[in-house]
Amino acid sequence: MESNLGKRLGAEFFGTFWLVLGGCGSAVLAANFGGDGNPLGIGLLGVSLAFGLTVLTMAYAVGHISGGHFNPAVSAGLWAAGRFPARDLLPYIVAQVIGGLVAGGILYLIATGKSGFDVVASGFASNGYGEHSPGGYSLGAAALSEVVMTFFFLMVILGVTSARAPAGFAPLAIGLALTLIHLISIPVTNTSVNPARSTGVGLYVGGWAIQQLWLFWVAPIAGALIGGFVTRWLTSDK
Repeated sequence: MESNLGKRLGAEFFGTFWLVLGGCGSAVLAANFGGDGNPLGIGLLGVSLAFGLTVLTMAYAVGHISGGHFNPAVSAGLWAAGRFPARDLLPYIVAQVIGGLVAGGILYLIATGKSGFDVVASGFASNGYGEHSPGGYSLGAAALSEVVMTFFFLMVILGVTSARAPAGFAPLAIGLALTLIHLISIPVTNTSVNPARSTGVGLYVGGWAIQQLWLFWVAPIAGALIGGFVTRWLTSDK
């Protein structure tokens, strides 16, 4: 964490880029490869694992440079826990969102290289509620899911990166936590818990994805802030 701000922002850009390309890319390109029922399709389990692997691998690769947030909600939660300075919050969020958007653009170019691919009809791994929820879940259910999942994500992150936790295992625990979160909530919202991930693909879909994008900023950040404040209280010696 002694790197200068430019290097830290670069690490956040690349980390978020990999998260969106790997996680959303698995959903767009491989979830139903060959059609429904084809054994080559990775399905919900594969997509969930892909998101976890992106965080795990980049946390090991560049986490020592920037802290490995790759997510505006995580940055906000770390600030709430007293682990991250307010002055760096906006630059980190900007770098994360740009990384997500560039990854979404690369994924768009790859996906549209297949004849007949329709970014809007496919959903492009965008997050949604109501008729755009994979399982048809309501706005209220989607909001609750995103708040609770992000809350526990922050609790895991803060716990495994504390000075009292075993060294070297944090990326593994964080990656597994994100995998579990996706296994639970993909049917509800397609799982955000990360505004940069939602923005990175949602802007290419446009229309409903942009109209519903507000929820996937508000709910994850709210859950992260609560998680940060609660964990700060739980671990305080006072």
